[in-house]
Amino acid sequence: MGFRPLHDRVLVRRLDAEEKTASGIIIPDTAKEKPQQGEVIAVGPGARDDSGKVTALDVKPGDTILFGKWSGTEVKIDGEELLIMKESDIFGIVENKAAAKAA
Repeated sequence: MGFRPLHDRVLVRRLDAEEKTASGIIIPDTAKEKPQQGEVIAVGPGARDDSGKVTALDVKPGDTILFGKWSGTEVKIDGEELLIMKESDIFGIVENKAAAKAA
């Protein structure tokens, strides 16, 4: 993929939503909510402060993140649906992926 976000923007691939509930009920596509977890694909160089110095981002490609339900802008790059969002729209980095799936 030949895309690099600018400034403090992050390119994110949504993680797949659960297909069924904990009790085994299958959720149809029309009833699924869009997942609020994603994998960071690419990051920009960082935001500039008042003095012009670039502040690096805290996230890096490969990180699994949590973000707000309405965060980011949906884009289609190379036929894949992705999100572009500012780093400030990201709530945090998921440290343990196994624990995040159980939640």
